[in-house]
Amino acid sequence: AEGVCYPNAYAACPTCVPARATLYTGMGQKKTGRVGYEDLVPWNYEHTLAGELSKGGYYTQCVGKMHVHPLRNNLGFHNVRLHDGYLHAYRAPDTPSYEDQRVADDYYWWLKQELGVEADPVDTGMDCNSWVARPWIYEEKYHPTNWVASECLDFLRRRDRSKPFFLMASFVRPHPPIDAPRYYFDLYNNRNLAEPYRGDWNDEERMIRDGHSYHAQSAPSDPEYIRQLRVGYYGAITHMDHQIGRIISALVEQKLMDNTVILFVADHGEMLGDHLMFMKAKPYQGSIQVPMFLSGPERYVGKHHRVCQDLVELRDVMPTLLDLAGVEIPETVDGVSMLNKVDREYIHGEHSLGMDSMHFIVTKTDKYIWYSQTGKELYFDLVNDPHESHNAIDEEQFAQRISYLRQKLIEELDGREEGYSDGTQLIVGRPPQTVLKNTPYAR
Repeated sequence: AEGVCYPNAYAACPTCVPARATLYTGMGQKKTGRVGYEDLVPWNYEHTLAGELSKGGYYTQCVGKMHVHPLRNNLGFHNVRLHDGYLHAYRAPDTPSYEDQRVADDYYWWLKQELGVEADPVDTGMDCNSWVARPWIYEEKYHPTNWVASECLDFLRRRDRSKPFFLMASFVRPHPPIDAPRYYFDLYNNRNLAEPYRGDWNDEERMIRDGHSYHAQSAPSDPEYIRQLRVGYYGAITHMDHQIGRIISALVEQKLMDNTVILFVADHGEMLGDHLMFMKAKPYQGSIQVPMFLSGPERYVGKHHRVCQDLVELRDVMPTLLDLAGVEIPETVDGVSMLNKVDREYIHGEHSLGMDSMHFIVTKTDKYIWYSQTGKELYFDLVNDPHESHNAIDEEQFAQRISYLRQKLIEELDGREEGYSDGTQLIVGRPPQTVLKNTPYAR
């Protein structure tokens, strides 16, 4: 109500690591080199959002998830109070002790101080990519969502008041584990929730085959489990919303709201049972479309209660915040400031995921999808079919448009090291990579 909403906001590479590389650097995935999910790859970027703001005189603080490597890489922040959620790669037996997240992660360290050395958020039995849902087992104040808000309040107490500040409140939830406190489960458990979206192209055989697995890419085959995961996910969102309320209250109390802009965004979406799928890394709206809004005084964000239809992406966050702060935008940045008109025709997105590796071209009105390992194509008319219920790839009325979008993808992939395109056609079956080697920021 006190800002501008961007309904056409996307994550071009929709999982945590590649999305955050773009978020922190303002660069698209081809330049960050992150085109899939891979942990333990060093982050060596010349310019970062926090780094440029720090050089520009801002006091910079992150609270919560960073998901970078090494784990304590501050990526230009003056200080990081870290909680990355559960990361398998940083709990392996050969992980150096200082890099084990049970030591290096500030929330884990704090929780053990509060509840004893054996305390762990995974005491719920929930996995970090699972559709299984159950309420939090400890007091609400020990939940990671509450911890992030509490640490943000502590930052506002102890900040250097001679400097403007940039505070990144980086909540892990509603990302699984789906474990909001029971109050939030109860808010939704007895409601008639909207059913997941379905389409004439959905893969029922795969869901039947994999739907028993708690961390499969497909949705659970039991409708009751789908209901439970949606109840828990909605509860997690409301829980986070209430904790954001604590931060806003503190900003009001400290008389900061008249000179503060809040940008809200997520690094990716969640299929949540739509089209018989779960998790992210998919080219469909539930996975790639993200919430994005700017809220603050009109002299900064423009007229309030406004919807901007510009096509925006995570790469636009860094230049927008630098623009607001009056800090020069580095030439490395691919994104543009959302304070101005974003004149972008389309976004090229992708994600390497084995046989599910895919690329897409999305515009304000439609979307073309190509699976690189099988050659499967889909086309959606997002104006008349916003929930992707009908694959119109074979319809004559869209043939010319599909050919145009396919050509855009051919051009985007031309010259890429994977060999997906020779400049005239898409090439099926080339081995996918999660990290590009021929970039300035290669491993």
